[in-house]
Amino acid sequence: MEQNTPKENKMGVLPIPQLLLTMAVPLMLSMLVQACYNIVDSAYVARFSEGALSAQDALTAVSAAFPIQSVMIAVSSGTGVGMNAMLSRSLGEKNFKEADRAANNGAFLAICSTLVFVLVGLVITRPFYQSQYPLSPAIVQSGTEYLTIVTSFSLGLFFQMTFERMMQGTGLTFYTMITQMTGAVVNIILDPMFIFGIGPFPRMGVAGAAIATCIGQHVAGAMAIWMNRKYNTEIHVTLKQVFRPSWSAIRRIYYVGVPSMIMGSIGSIMYYGMNRILAGFDYTASAVFGVYFKLQSFFFMPVFGMNNAIVPIMAYNYGAQKRSRMLQCLKTGILFAAGIMCVGTLVFETVPGFLLSLFNADANMSAIGVTALRVIGIHFPVAAVCIVLGTTFQALGKAVFSAANSITRQLVVLLPAAFVLSRVGGLGAIWWAFPIAEIASLLLTLVFFRHLYRTVILQVEDRR
Repeated sequence: MEQNTPKENKMGVLPIPQLLLTMAVPLMLSMLVQACYNIVDSAYVARFSEGALSAQDALTAVSAAFPIQSVMIAVSSGTGVGMNAMLSRSLGEKNFKEADRAANNGAFLAICSTLVFVLVGLVITRPFYQSQYPLSPAIVQSGTEYLTIVTSFSLGLFFQMTFERMMQGTGLTFYTMITQMTGAVVNIILDPMFIFGIGPFPRMGVAGAAIATCIGQHVAGAMAIWMNRKYNTEIHVTLKQVFRPSWSAIRRIYYVGVPSMIMGSIGSIMYYGMNRILAGFDYTASAVFGVYFKLQSFFFMPVFGMNNAIVPIMAYNYGAQKRSRMLQCLKTGILFAAGIMCVGTLVFETVPGFLLSLFNADANMSAIGVTALRVIGIHFPVAAVCIVLGTTFQALGKAVFSAANSITRQLVVLLPAAFVLSRVGGLGAIWWAFPIAEIASLLLTLVFFRHLYRTVILQVEDRR
């Protein structure tokens, strides 16, 4: 059956500021809801205690799961980045058969990734916690329960990320906002019910938080599949095509996506390493580090949401040979991101005590946390520039630059700097490793972008 050729996609014709706002605002709002969920989820857990498990231990157990969870997100997001780059570029070239191939193979890879992480969760979860908290059986036990549930029921996460990226790749970000917000709201509602045993639900503590998370992800994933079938007319995903993988398409997806996966996974290694350094001083410092990651998401997540809009816009106009629109998108994105991050710095510098009080912080946790938030918050505006330029690398098929930058920032600079500072200046000095690493990241990012500008962007025609 022949398909009608779709009209020119809005990514190639709308004025860039209007286009970026139209596509980014729904994603940014949904990311804000996700960030609020992250904060509310941990705030609930920080008020649960039972037997040998204190409220702070419960918070530490959930926060310590971040490295494995972030690898899951990195794999799903990286696959989505690679799929979107192929999908959006194919749409820009009017190659609709190739766009369908990208979408169907993205769905196939989501299923494969789920199976891998089910196995990972069953095998390494307990050793993972024991290596960080050998003197706290309560943290090990509750953390193992939490992470085993999250990994074993990860299909919702992978389907949600994959099918939302399909809508982002075709400019339907409004529907992405609906799925993400719905999943987060379901999660927020179910969290206290499963954690504290409200109504007909049993009191499950940390395990209850994991169950609520998985239910929210599965609801969002199911909605994303349905909305693609109903509203996304530019691509066509069918079970028959999903289970007929194209190895050439998978190679193209992973060529762009693997560097993005590496970047996310590098963050997990950094988090694990920082936890080991901080736990040498005080387990409370590890809890503070986890709280920081929850709080910073309130500002970083909207920027990441905007980046999810920048990738298809840049890739589409690259395929359509519209250089001026690519550059305008880049400049507008940096301006928006820097504005958001400046607000983040202002909040971290002025009200760190209030932020920590959201997590039931005692005097010791507040003393450590106020210093940490004020020092780390300095680097937010610099991070804005690095994030948007790194997104440009991914959109134009040079994600290896982003991966190299991430490795340098988090492994070559941040962890060694934190280790040295811990020996020289003690716990309070460790936090300065973040601004130091971000400055190094900015310098390397500018070097990579200069090369990309000369070899790729200037070679693009400027069709009107």
